[in-house]
Amino acid sequence: MQTQTKSGPSHTSAPQLPQVTEPRNPGMDLDMNWVMRLQANTSAIERRAASLPARRSVKKSHQAAWLLRAISCIDLTTLSGDDTERRVARLCAKARQPVSADLLRALDMPTLTTGAVCVYHEMIPAALRALQGSGIPVAAVSTGFPAGLSPLHLRIAEIEESVKAGAAEIDIVISRRHVLTGDWQALYDEMRAFRAACGDAHVKAILATGELGNLRNVARASMICMMAGADFIKTSTGKEAVNATLPVTLVMLRAIRDYYDRTGYRVGYKPAGGISKAKDAVTYLALLKEELGDRWLRPDLFRFGASSLLNDIERQLEHHVTGSYSAAYRHATS
Repeated sequence: MQTQTKSGPSHTSAPQLPQVTEPRNPGMDLDMNWVMRLQANTSAIERRAASLPARRSVKKSHQAAWLLRAISCIDLTTLSGDDTERRVARLCAKARQPVSADLLRALDMPTLTTGAVCVYHEMIPAALRALQGSGIPVAAVSTGFPAGLSPLHLRIAEIEESVKAGAAEIDIVISRRHVLTGDWQALYDEMRAFRAACGDAHVKAILATGELGNLRNVARASMICMMAGADFIKTSTGKEAVNATLPVTLVMLRAIRDYYDRTGYRVGYKPAGGISKAKDAVTYLALLKEELGDRWLRPDLFRFGASSLLNDIERQLEHHVTGSYSAAYRHATS
C-alpha cells in the first residue's frame, strides 16, 4: 500500500535554505581493518531499494516542495564534445532562473537557483562570466574524465589548472583498476594527491560504480575516498553503461553515515547519470532523508548530476500550478 510521507520539505512557501558551511573532511590515515570489514548483502540491499518508490509517495504541495528542493541541489551539467561558450551561457542562465518567474510567484518562492554548473575545463571562463554575481559555483570535471587513464602527473596538473581558472569544485574520477585489483593503498594515495591538488576547491570523487564489479567494492571504494579527504562521493560520470541506481545509493549513503559516526565529518553525496524524472528525484531525496537525516537535504551536502531532470521537474511544477502539462521543448536547458 502506498503511504504519503509528509516529512522533509512540507510546503511550497518555505524559503530556499541557505548554503551552510561544514568543516571540510580532512581525511584520516588509511585503516585497512575497517575497510576489509565492509561487506554488502546484495539481495537485502536490492529488496530495500525496490520497495522505496512504492513506500515513499508524496503528493500535491508536499511534492512541489520536494521538487523545489531537488532543483536547488542540481549540478546543471553540459559535458559534450560540441560544447560552446554560447551553450554554456544558456545553461548558466537556466541555472540562475531554473523555473519561470510566473511559477515561482505562484509557488510563493522568492528565489531559486541550481546548486552549481558543471563543465569541462575549457568552459570554466565562460561559466564564470555567465554566473558572475549569482553565487552559483562552477564545478569542473577533471583527471582524464571520464576514463581516468591519463598519466597521474597530468591528472594532477589538470586539477591545478582548473582551480587556477576559478573552479570552486572539482569532480575527479578514480582509477577503477585499483578497486578491481584490490590495490586499496594505491587508491588512497591517488585520492590524497587529488585532494591536495584541489587546495581550497571542494573535491567530488567519482567512483564509476557501474564499473566496480559489486556492491562490496562500492562500499570499500567509498570509504577509502572519504578516508583520503573527499568532500563528496559521486556514483558515476554519466558515461558508463550503468550509472546511479538505488542499491548503489544505499551502499554509499551508509558508508557516509558510518564515516560520520566515527569521525564527526559530514561528506556529501552526488548521484549522477540516468536520473531524468521528477518522481525519481523525490525517491532519492526520501532515501537520503531516511539514511542520513535532514541535514543532508541541502546543496552543500547533496547534488544531482543532471540536466534533463530539470526539464521534467519544471513540467511537474507547472502541472501542480495550472493543472496542465506543457510541452517538453518549452523547458530546454541548452
